[in-house]
Amino acid sequence: MLKGLGGLGDMAKMMKQAQEMQAKLAEAQQNLETITVEGEAGAGLVKATATAKGELTGLSIDPSIFSPEDKEVAEDLILAAIKDAQKRAAERSQAEMAKVTEGLDLPPGMKLPF
Repeated sequence: MLKGLGGLGDMAKMMKQAQEMQAKLAEAQQNLETITVEGEAGAGLVKATATAKGELTGLSIDPSIFSPEDKEVAEDLILAAIKDAQKRAAERSQAEMAKVTEGLDLPPGMKLPF
């Protein structure tokens, strides 16, 4: 009579795996705050540092770019370095999440966390 309940064991196993995955994702999200990436522009004249979550944490500007006639160039380099750091942060974040979800049968290109 209870023969058909074998699938419940599989469901419990799947729920346990889902909880473990949720814990791993939470840990990976927390780790993203400690991972730093650096973006640069102008062959390193401007460097921006960010966490893998994309939070800008530092900016380094070579003094040689500071001259009144080069104001627009300096602004462009700063913006480019920040964008580069944010792009690298997003790439690193996806790489870290891919490590956690390795082995899951998720659709290609699916971004985590949900």
